[in-house]
Amino acid sequence: MGVAKYTKDERGAIKEVTYQSGIRVKPVYGPEDLKKAGFTYEQDLGAPGEYPFTRSIHPQSYRSRAWTTRQYTGFGTPEETNERFKLMIANGQNGLNVAFDLPTQMGYDSDHPLAEGEVGRVGMAIDSLKDFETAFAGIPLDKIGSGLTINAVATIMMAMYQAAAEKFGYSKDQISTTPQNDILKEMIGRGAWIFPVEHGVRLVGDSIEYAVKELPKSNPVSICGYHIRESGATPAQEIAYAFEIAKAYIDNVTARGIKPEDFVGRFSFNFNVYGNLWEQIAKFRAARKLWAKMLKTEYGVTNKKTLFLRGLFGGGGSGLTKEQPENNIMRGAYYALGAALSGAQTTALCSFDEAYTIPTPRSALLSLRTLEMLMDEVGLRDTVDPLAGSYFIETLTLEMEEKIVEEMKEVQKWGGMTKSISEGFIQRKVSRQAYEYEKGLQSGEYRKVGVVPTSESGDSPDQETEKTAVELHEYNQEWAEKSKANLKELRRTRDNKAVTKSLKDLETAARGSDNVMPHLVNCCHAYATVGEMAGVFRDVFGEWNEPDFY
Repeated sequence: MGVAKYTKDERGAIKEVTYQSGIRVKPVYGPEDLKKAGFTYEQDLGAPGEYPFTRSIHPQSYRSRAWTTRQYTGFGTPEETNERFKLMIANGQNGLNVAFDLPTQMGYDSDHPLAEGEVGRVGMAIDSLKDFETAFAGIPLDKIGSGLTINAVATIMMAMYQAAAEKFGYSKDQISTTPQNDILKEMIGRGAWIFPVEHGVRLVGDSIEYAVKELPKSNPVSICGYHIRESGATPAQEIAYAFEIAKAYIDNVTARGIKPEDFVGRFSFNFNVYGNLWEQIAKFRAARKLWAKMLKTEYGVTNKKTLFLRGLFGGGGSGLTKEQPENNIMRGAYYALGAALSGAQTTALCSFDEAYTIPTPRSALLSLRTLEMLMDEVGLRDTVDPLAGSYFIETLTLEMEEKIVEEMKEVQKWGGMTKSISEGFIQRKVSRQAYEYEKGLQSGEYRKVGVVPTSESGDSPDQETEKTAVELHEYNQEWAEKSKANLKELRRTRDNKAVTKSLKDLETAARGSDNVMPHLVNCCHAYATVGEMAGVFRDVFGEWNEPDFY
């Protein structure tokens, strides 16, 4: 779902503009629109840094501190990834956003038969604590926070990050990590789940409970409307589904006797920025307001900072095209502009070659420089929420808020997010929308610059299209061989009795109600592998086979 729909008359003049969320845009906005929408400054806008935080969660926004830049980084072996980490940090990046390969994401070691051909391909291969020690060697973990883009085995990676930091001499209260750890969105929009819904949510709850008690600077979950949007959701649905997912996790943790006030401030969000600029800006302004209102009215949260909607606004990978790929440089700049005008705290911008594969060093640095230009040259640090008070933006923000609430009520009517996913309501809706949008793109109903609609015969019309050679990041089969060799040596040299004991303790906790996190930390310190720890969970929980929803 990428662009607005423009309906034109026979002369080419625009008759109607309809955003993806279903909002129809007027040619002109004025004071009467705000009056009709019931807008008041105190309830709907307010001062930056004050409830309901529509304008910003900080009074000075970017004037006091530029956004955190966390380009998505990781490939091949931990050695190669460590080099890329250091390259990005040396060039001004002030946070890490770590990519893992598919075998790691799915809880398989590099020598598992199902890992063949995928080791190190779309992220770095991690088999044990040894690999984390290599990947984060020389990184000041007390100063650089790390996002861990992983879900089904996020508890394992969170434990491994702690164990690696402790090996380097850092204490638990010095480190900051944000595992993505949003298994419900995997079941809607990405597919990298392992365990049944209730067990997946239990693991998320374990990590939240553990972080509250043991990791004061870490954010145990990053709820991802991002991937749901990439799968076909509208911008309004992206926010609505993310908030309903958050409620499922809140309910799990409060059932353990922990008050929302004590942990919801540690929630982070990962939202998407692509498509129509104004729709994105309204989406984020409405989201900040709605999140604060929901926590205050539904969960009794009163602490001001706990009401903040915190997270990463960025990416936009589905907005990129393989056709004329250098156009993606401009697209990325506009996506970054949207994030900045939306009040993003953290941004990880897509790189122009990501329509093909993971970024090259050149394209990753171009994205980083794009973000820096907005802050240091273009003037996005000059004033807080420069669009505030716009007749158009404020009306659009209120309309977006209404659309988000409508979508949330639909999920509640279905019985909540967990049931909606288990029974396939959301998957069906989102996939249908994606199909309809793709049909519209191919027919020319929606326009992407440089993408030529196909004719009824399925052929592209006789139209000249620019073809640009792109230097791509190549896959190296030696990464897999090196990972397998390292894994073999690890199993030969580690204390296998200690590994067996730690895995047995993990199994006991998983079969009961004990929090699995302390046991995972022990497993990591004993150099149990990702496949061994995930294997314990597979044996205890089983695997989820998605029903035939379609």
